[in-house]
Amino acid sequence: MAIISWGTIKSLLIFFGPVLIPKAISFYRSLKNAPKIHGLKIQPCPSAVFRSILLLLTLSIIFLVRTLPIFSPENVFAVTQSRLQIPSDVLFNRLSSIRPNGSLNEFDIALRNKFVNMESRLLYLQLGPKVLAECPFCSADEPNSYMYYALPDILWPHLFNWAVIALVTSRLVMGRVGGQWRGYATIAGILIAALDVYLVVTYNYASNRRMTRLQDIDFFYWKARFGRAVALAGLDTLLGLVMYLSSTNRAFVNPPSPAERIEGVTRVLGGVKGKINALGVVKNTASRDEELRARSTAYWNHEVRLMRDVMEEREVIEGMSNALENRIDIETITRDADLYAANMLQPLQQPHGPLLHPPQEEKDKGV
Repeated sequence: MAIISWGTIKSLLIFFGPVLIPKAISFYRSLKNAPKIHGLKIQPCPSAVFRSILLLLTLSIIFLVRTLPIFSPENVFAVTQSRLQIPSDVLFNRLSSIRPNGSLNEFDIALRNKFVNMESRLLYLQLGPKVLAECPFCSADEPNSYMYYALPDILWPHLFNWAVIALVTSRLVMGRVGGQWRGYATIAGILIAALDVYLVVTYNYASNRRMTRLQDIDFFYWKARFGRAVALAGLDTLLGLVMYLSSTNRAFVNPPSPAERIEGVTRVLGGVKGKINALGVVKNTASRDEELRARSTAYWNHEVRLMRDVMEEREVIEGMSNALENRIDIETITRDADLYAANMLQPLQQPHGPLLHPPQEEKDKGV
């Protein structure tokens, strides 16, 4: 496997850095300012999305826990500190000496029966102990038979993860937030599974044939198992993160469609109309009730007297004079007020326009 040196990495960073760093900064700013551009506010995470994120994080933790040595399949060469070329009898005698009862179990016996030549040991390093010991139709003379038997064991974590992703990104369960990321998550899961299968199938297991020291042996199965779990955990964590950011309008904002905007405006206008109607009912009731009408009249009379007294104070008069002379453009305010009043009264005057302003021809006839 080719190894990229640190000097090559620095050269690539120096060459591509001036181009990629500004683009990354502009991309970050666009994500940060997207909610403001679309007029959206940051909101709490919806309960359905929170449950989905919790499920994804739990699954990620399970994948990472499975990478711990206590949950990994046993490597007979590592636990016995044996070379790959060691005779089978010596290897399993060492293995039996570390067993609790001093004897091999059924799985060890099945594995020993499959260690017939170097080819089977190389397949053991590539596909793991379970495939080699439990496959009923496989033979070291046909290495592909072990590969066929190993494919379901390789793919089941991906299939299970796809099922969870399909659940948490379903529009029926999560709504628009989940459906936004369904395609991306599915494609990412397919790419990870395809890469996993490709690396296992194309692995050159014969490269371990010449390794005479334990430290030089490439335990591919255990490395692939570790990388598979980390990749799936990273995918689920990343999906949970982008779902959280998009559901709270912090980033990756999906602007509402025109139909949703119209529905939102209609809902707001309906609420405003309801409040105006309620206010009209209250004012109508206050005007018709003698006691409430008297209290309203007394309130406004008191308000007028209070404001008149306030406006006659010396400090208020001086402050208003200062504001009118130096800070406020009276002409602009007057012009805006006239325009506002004209726009407000124009719909009310329109039906009576012909009566208030008769055509010139009628005036001439009258004359």
